[in-house]
Amino acid sequence: MEYAKMRAIAEELGAYAERLEGSWTVEIGPSGPILAMTCHPMRHAGAIHRIRNQLDEQLLTTHPGYVCASGPEIEAPALGRMRHPDAVVIPEGVLDEEGVAVDATQVLAVVEIVSPSNPNNDYIEKLADYPAMGIEHYLIVDPRTGTVEVHSDPCKGRYARKDAYIYGDTVPFGPWTVDTSEFRRYGTAGDRK
Repeated sequence: MEYAKMRAIAEELGAYAERLEGSWTVEIGPSGPILAMTCHPMRHAGAIHRIRNQLDEQLLTTHPGYVCASGPEIEAPALGRMRHPDAVVIPEGVLDEEGVAVDATQVLAVVEIVSPSNPNNDYIEKLADYPAMGIEHYLIVDPRTGTVEVHSDPCKGRYARKDAYIYGDTVPFGPWTVDTSEFRRYGTAGDRK
């Protein structure tokens, strides 16, 4: 199916989801448009908040005019993909444009916090889609296990490099670093372990 038709279906699904209770997201993956309910633990939001604050502070120096934002979808029409990352590093001016999706060519990095209910989306599907979209840096934070993966150097639709870390590490992420010392795992009584 051509991307324009998939995008139209995704927009219809998004309009339908607005009438439903709860929080919903629409993506276009390898099998076409997907409507999924999103219900994230508070620690999911806590990790995103900490990462965005840290990256925004560093972007002032490394990439003036860029921000780490939550919310925008990213799309690559030639690939037939549209994804909704937990956070994305983009030019701030993009947030004032019309539409709901950012062209993947404007994205420096994406961040995903693994959900307890659907880890394959981040570790398999998005790990295939983001390098194919040409996104240089992909950070996967997994509160289920207290681990972090940094994927970089997209080459032939895959990331050529993967670096693994654990909570408590200061994680190199492209030209930035992410301090994970305050991250919390799911299902623990406040520990990082």
